[in-house]
Amino acid sequence: MKILITGANGQLGSELQEILREQSDKECYFLDRKQLPLDQTLIIQDILAMYQPDIIIHAAAYTAVDKAESESDLADAVNHLASEEIAQYCRLHGAKLLAISTDYVFDGGSVNPLAENAPVNPINIYGLTKLRGEQAIQKWLPEAIIIRTSWVYSTYGNNFVKTMIRLMSERDEISVINDQIGSPTYAKDLAQAIVAIVEGENWVSGIYHYSNEGEISWYDFAEAIKEIKGLECKIHPIPTAQYPTPAKRPKYSLLDKSKIKRIFGVEVPYWRESLRKMLEQVRIG
Repeated sequence: MKILITGANGQLGSELQEILREQSDKECYFLDRKQLPLDQTLIIQDILAMYQPDIIIHAAAYTAVDKAESESDLADAVNHLASEEIAQYCRLHGAKLLAISTDYVFDGGSVNPLAENAPVNPINIYGLTKLRGEQAIQKWLPEAIIIRTSWVYSTYGNNFVKTMIRLMSERDEISVINDQIGSPTYAKDLAQAIVAIVEGENWVSGIYHYSNEGEISWYDFAEAIKEIKGLECKIHPIPTAQYPTPAKRPKYSLLDKSKIKRIFGVEVPYWRESLRKMLEQVRIG
């Protein structure tokens, strides 16, 4: 089995590398943005053809949410048009595709966990370009699997957990938003779920949701990081209105994971257990 992974150096791509590099029964190609420049859409299919993969795990994306507001063309090229090229390649060559999307396709107006068929209505450019990418994939390759995730963190790359550790180590007080609700995703957990799906005999196309179990705010998340790491910093809860950003964020984006658990038998750990595992590997300073 030949597997090609895009976004090899991202949080999810790095976790996938850890898992897949140890599996001798698979021939894996990990492509970063230099090897597969997703903004250069005209050459994407030619590059993929060099590897002739059986399965593509499309984990790469333009994820700078605020920057996307002023770089909409670049975000659209990477998140939408590149995904379309990858889906077209898979259709032409009979390859399978598992692509990663985001909770930001929702507007945050719900009060209940979001199922895969909940109405989409992105409120920022990043979410809009990711939704267009989903739609392009489903148009050209209905057999694809798309997994929406949220609040991703890892020992790799830059993320909320690492930022909180740094700020709480440097400052006596910080403020964190307490009115955006969802659940974090430990990239290692998601990577394990993806590998289980790829290795399984049950390839059921469609959109799925995956994040860790539980329902928290960013403030709750920060408090847990502080407690587990034994930090002393005072954390002040603040509303979104007190922390304006170029891009709007959904107020509520908790994902319902029942479908992925039912169809693929995927186990979804509780967010705090996964955070603890990740933090055991992270050193302060």
